[in-house]
Amino acid sequence: MKTRIRICFTERFCFVAVISRPFSSAACFAASLPPADLHGLFLTWRSGQSEASCRKLHSGAGMSEPSPAAAPERLPFSQVTQEDLVFFKKILPGRTITDPDLLESSNVDWLKTVRGSSEVLLRPQTTEEVSQILSYCNSRNLAVNPQGGNTGLVGGSVPVYDEIILSTALMNNILTFDRISGILTCQAGCVLENLSLYLEERDYIMPLDLGAKGSCHIGGNVATNAGGLRLLRYGSLRGTVLGLEVVLADGRVLDCLATLRKDNTGYDLKQLFIGSEGTLGFITAVSILCPRKPKSVNVIFLGCETFEQLLQTFQLCRGMLGEILSAFEFLDSECMRLLVTHLKLPNPITECPFYVVIETSGSDPTHDQQKLHNFLEEAMASSLVSDGTVATEDSKIKTLWSMRERVTEALTHEGFTYKYDISLPVERIYQLVTDMRTHLGGRAKSVVGYGHVGDGNLHLNITSPAKDPALLAAIEPFIYEWTASCQGSISAEHGLGLKKRNYIYYSKPSQAVALMGNIKAMLDPKGILNPYKTLPDNICEHIHL
Repeated sequence: MKTRIRICFTERFCFVAVISRPFSSAACFAASLPPADLHGLFLTWRSGQSEASCRKLHSGAGMSEPSPAAAPERLPFSQVTQEDLVFFKKILPGRTITDPDLLESSNVDWLKTVRGSSEVLLRPQTTEEVSQILSYCNSRNLAVNPQGGNTGLVGGSVPVYDEIILSTALMNNILTFDRISGILTCQAGCVLENLSLYLEERDYIMPLDLGAKGSCHIGGNVATNAGGLRLLRYGSLRGTVLGLEVVLADGRVLDCLATLRKDNTGYDLKQLFIGSEGTLGFITAVSILCPRKPKSVNVIFLGCETFEQLLQTFQLCRGMLGEILSAFEFLDSECMRLLVTHLKLPNPITECPFYVVIETSGSDPTHDQQKLHNFLEEAMASSLVSDGTVATEDSKIKTLWSMRERVTEALTHEGFTYKYDISLPVERIYQLVTDMRTHLGGRAKSVVGYGHVGDGNLHLNITSPAKDPALLAAIEPFIYEWTASCQGSISAEHGLGLKKRNYIYYSKPSQAVALMGNIKAMLDPKGILNPYKTLPDNICEHIHL
């Protein structure tokens, strides 16, 4: 007999109904648990009796309870049959992949921490092919895992079980580019770096820049609402994406591929899919507003003795550089140690506790350099920075940017890495690093902090020689409780994926999460699109009742 769990929320309580099928009986109780504590709630059903136990996860190294980030039980989706393969091969001749060796890289995430067991990889080239595939999968109750460049860091881009992988890799055509307005329309599988090169030849740039630009796809960028290094200057994808083409779970094509800067006719439906991580629809094409390529680019690498000085430098920078400021990034001395030790990158300035990468982009080199000179003069005179270097040539600019962009790469040489992407009030972002070091003591190999000061986004990384459940128990939920206490967000730009789905209540009220579940149920009533991701388990379970 199947058992289902239904959870409903009020302001003060969560109500849990344990329902056995057929619906002849139900046990229901109320627990005085705030929504943020639901990660510690477990229900078991034994011999027709309900037993509730409220157990805090990670309370000790010897605890056997799974982490909220662990995969839930497989939902009742169908399994791929030979008849299904015949259908897929008919639609995608030569592009239906079943070879385990070829599937290997698509079944494991970039961090090598999440591994699925999909036996089918589909590589469509057109929206029509995607439509046929999703229509069929929906009718057959086959789960589908949308996949772009597979550069995600929260387990959102790979299967959890045997979901069919639907890849955008061959959907890589640029459809149109308007040289007057700067609006680019392209398929979802275009690699971000390729789009950047295409635009630079036409005196434009992408408003988005990421360390993973050589691999990530624009469709995946939009689906995760990727932030990146240029958000300070050009804003988020919610503002620069003008239109989307999306295939819904039942195969219907939603054509909202607008190229207008202004369109105030009803609901802005594209916003539903930006940041939805492939759980509401499969993005097939994107139109995006691109800025002109700057004629003058300068990068400054500075050292600060304290984080307070770093923040004061940021304030001075915004006031004196104004309209030409395009990035303000930071990394700490632990990051620099990793870069020097593992990647052999030489520190371009004297050793400091904190380092800053500042980029300016403008149209008048003389004007920009004068503003930059005035800023540096004031920063040095005020003793806000202790050392620095300036780059104007492309090769040196790339060298200085590598000090920030390659931190993630350097961390892979340090052992197992626990990665966190937090949004906080700017004045609090490094306090979390300091408090985490104090909290963990000597249990971690290293605790490093870097990120985007301009938008309050901290990347906190904790390393150990190997995967360590005791260390994880010390990190979570401490880090999420700390973030929630500052009214921060547990995910600034990486998304929730598989790993953070059950922690959503630390950042969103229960009413908002419930509404998200309603939207999911409306657009994907069978829950076939990227299951086990983004929404917490109780919401996903509710969809399958």
